[in-house]
Amino acid sequence: MDERESIIRKAEKLVISSMKGNDASHDAAHAFRVRDLALSLAHEEGLSSSPESMEIVELAALLHDIGDYKYVKDPSEETITERFLEAENVEENKRRRILSIIKGMGFKEELGCNASAKSSPEFGVVQDADRLDAIGAVGIARCFTFGGSRNHVLHDPSIQPRLDLSKDQYMDKAQQTTINHFHEKLLKLKNLMKTKAGQRRAEKRHKFMQEFLTEFYEEWDGRS
Repeated sequence: MDERESIIRKAEKLVISSMKGNDASHDAAHAFRVRDLALSLAHEEGLSSSPESMEIVELAALLHDIGDYKYVKDPSEETITERFLEAENVEENKRRRILSIIKGMGFKEELGCNASAKSSPEFGVVQDADRLDAIGAVGIARCFTFGGSRNHVLHDPSIQPRLDLSKDQYMDKAQQTTINHFHEKLLKLKNLMKTKAGQRRAEKRHKFMQEFLTEFYEEWDGRS
């Protein structure tokens, strides 16, 4: 096993141990799906000719949700990834690039700011991979899993989606319904994809969500 493979295996173990208490919307399986998607997108986008780019993509994708603000109980958890990369002697420039991707890729970071500012090729494929896992069939399952874990109301027609959100408003989940999350975030992701490969894959997943919502509202209203 070479040095790169060793770091990846250790990162996988860190993901499993750090995310084992999360609900299934943000568990280790999510991180591994994002890793696989990111590597696949990276190949389509022509990054596979650079071993360094592929390592950055894989590590950023694997580690991106460790210390997620929605699950952090101890403030020290936010620095787990940084400490891991330092302990594994990942060179400083590579470490900075990985951490920059992780810190900038969240949907909340894109609200009210210049979305193109962080769009390096590596950033684009990792962010697109994370967003692809948030939409389509898996995205629907994750959305309802997270809503159920927080005891959110499934749907309330009297609570309208907040369509023009600030970062602070987005992070405030009080009084929101699970269905509204589709309108406040998930249906917006197709048009926010950074890569051509991500855009192509997002089309099918986006269409699946639209069809699901159409059926959901018809069943909710007793029309289907």
